Amino acid sequence: MALLVSPHPSQKTTSIATSLIAAASTVALLYYGRDFFVTLIVSAIFACILDPVVMLVMKLRIPRPAATAIVIGLALIAVYLLSVVAWTQIATIREDLPTYSSRVIEIGNKVNDTLGDLEKKTVEMVVPKALQQQEQQIQKKPQEALKARRRRSGLPPAPVVPPKPEIQEVRVHTDPKPPIATIYGYVSGYFHVLIMASFVPFLIYFMLSWRDYIGEAVLRLFHDEGRYMAGRSWDSIGNSTRAYVLGNFFLWVTLSVFSGIVFFFMGVPYWLIVAPLSALLSLVPYVGLPLSIVPPALAALAIPNKFKIVLFIILITAALHVFAMNFLYPKIIGRRVHLNPFMVTVALMFWGLLWGGVGLILAVPITAGVKALCDNVEPLHGYGRILGDR
Repeated sequence: MALLVSPHPSQKTTSIATSLIAAASTVALLYYGRDFFVTLIVSAIFACILDPVVMLVMKLRIPRPAATAIVIGLALIAVYLLSVVAWTQIATIREDLPTYSSRVIEIGNKVNDTLGDLEKKTVEMVVPKALQQQEQQIQKKPQEALKARRRRSGLPPAPVVPPKPEIQEVRVHTDPKPPIATIYGYVSGYFHVLIMASFVPFLIYFMLSWRDYIGEAVLRLFHDEGRYMAGRSWDSIGNSTRAYVLGNFFLWVTLSVFSGIVFFFMGVPYWLIVAPLSALLSLVPYVGLPLSIVPPALAALAIPNKFKIVLFIILITAALHVFAMNFLYPKIIGRRVHLNPFMVTVALMFWGLLWGGVGLILAVPITAGVKALCDNVEPLHGYGRILGDR
């Protein structure tokens, strides 16, 4: 009969120290290599979105490399057309900005007047009339009241303060920078981002055209039962990530279309850019509802004397968000991606701290992929239960 020997305390300490060092090294690698990892993950996400279209084109008996090239070419054309539409809308917003600003200032003045009237009525209801009359007299003649108080108190009259001399503003004329220097100063801060973004189309092409070969090559690294477990994990990660990405993409397109139709018939300015932006913000976890209301509400403020329309647009936007998140989201995404809210919040904090705004966007799909891996690797089943909701 074999004897079970418990590990020595020094071995436990060494194992814990090794795990902590490995975790710290991983976090440091993710932080300092964020440009590389973000580019790789973003490319994988776009590859998941385009993969069904590539499979559809391949049904026309077109080889996968050619089908991938066709789909990526069409996607680039679509991105270019959307960019042109967005730029046109932004140019229109810049032209209408003075009118829009005056409208916003007018609304702000009306709100201030309304609050002032409400405050006045509240004071009249609470403060007695005798005190109100006394306060009005003090406001009408502040200097006389102050002098009278000083005389009653036996104090000397207040000294006269001479007016301060006016300070003339001195303007220093500086030579303007050359246009090339200005452009370089603006672009230099994002140069590394542009460099990494230029790799995205090529990475997407290779991920789609070499998908089968890469999957087989990864499986060859394992043997027997490990190969089966790796294949199951690979399929599970791909299915969960694809379900999350494609589900959110479908929700975004659906919300954009319905919001755009509503905003168009309600006369909301810049509806071509407001509707997709509102739909995109609606997908943000937890705070999607208030964020989705902001773009259409701000745009609708430019409609003169139509406060009821603004309120109706806010209600419609909120209703679309509630319908999408409570009915469409569980049916499209919830069947394959099961993450508990606490771990999603922790993931948002962790990846947001590491990678900023991009980390907030990628936090959920990364966590879903990690959960899929833990669910299919037996030693990691406990971590999968921690991340999951069942």
